[in-house]
Amino acid sequence: MRLIATTAQETEALGGRLARALPGAHSQALQVQLHGDLGAGKTTLARGFLRGLGYTDVVRSPTYTLVETYDFGAITVVHVDLYRLQDPAEFEALGLRDLSTAGHVWLIEWPQRAGPWLPAADLHITLAAEPTCHTVELRAATPAGVQWLAHGMS
Repeated sequence: MRLIATTAQETEALGGRLARALPGAHSQALQVQLHGDLGAGKTTLARGFLRGLGYTDVVRSPTYTLVETYDFGAITVVHVDLYRLQDPAEFEALGLRDLSTAGHVWLIEWPQRAGPWLPAADLHITLAAEPTCHTVELRAATPAGVQWLAHGMS
């Protein structure tokens, strides 16, 4: 599925739609991999996702902290930015496997930096900055991802 966002607010709104359409996040871990160059809108989409769950505080890219967690009771969102990893093995050293359990939703920026260490994603979202807009391509990679997109984009 390919969408066009002409403003940052539209990218945030898309993130909010995805958050409100979570498919049974309490019963399994879900993973969204956010792909795109610097400035493509990955953190903006993540901010919208968190806002869609009711988060009202400041949402920053975890570029320097690498990981930020947001607890919503039944759901915990794990926002990860792997831009600064130099070697895929560094992902394993972060000790994040404990956060890959039921009730956790991962939003991962720069997932390619983790190489084979990441489990399969439910959704792949690729954002690209064009001269007059941002393009957003959404691709489901698991049955949960298919359900998520069908419910969130209908």
